[in-house]
Amino acid sequence: MTTRLADSIPPSVRDEWIAQRSSWFAQHGVNPEAGPDSLPEIERTEFHRKFTARFHELLDAGHGSCCLARNEVAGILIELFLGGLGKDYELDAWVIMPNHFHVIVEPAEGTTLGAIVKRWKGAGARRINQWLGQSGSLWQAEAFDHIVRSERQLNHFRRYIAENPSKAGLGEGYVLGRCDRFGIAPEEVMET
Repeated sequence: MTTRLADSIPPSVRDEWIAQRSSWFAQHGVNPEAGPDSLPEIERTEFHRKFTARFHELLDAGHGSCCLARNEVAGILIELFLGGLGKDYELDAWVIMPNHFHVIVEPAEGTTLGAIVKRWKGAGARRINQWLGQSGSLWQAEAFDHIVRSERQLNHFRRYIAENPSKAGLGEGYVLGRCDRFGIAPEEVMET
């Protein structure tokens, strides 16, 4: 699951990406609301290669306030991640980047991913805005999620999370975690 700050992608760049994505869906006869999970595997792979990778490149470019790079702000998110651990969900690998975060999370029975994300974003926005002395929207409205369907995919997402800071060229301003541990090295994210 990926969530980003509201200012993490410039509006003109975001609008162009959305238009290209919508055009691609139309060319393939798919309703954009259905999303890539409704596509056959070959087209889904093509979609992710063209659009998901580009989206993550845009995030990693470091646009916006990048307030999540501040230790105190990242600490607020870590507290929220650990707050429902073992009760409402289980965490696997996660990373807090300067303007977004990625989390592999498994909701507990009776809990939805939407409820978890709403809690993290709502409480996070209140506490982070208070700490920063600001008000207004902190997060982009949508969150991107992907259902992990196999051990191979799980390891792919773990690797992506572990490598995300170095691929973005970051020496600092991020926090890597696995379950309830944080501030760990990339190789620790990959431990089984």
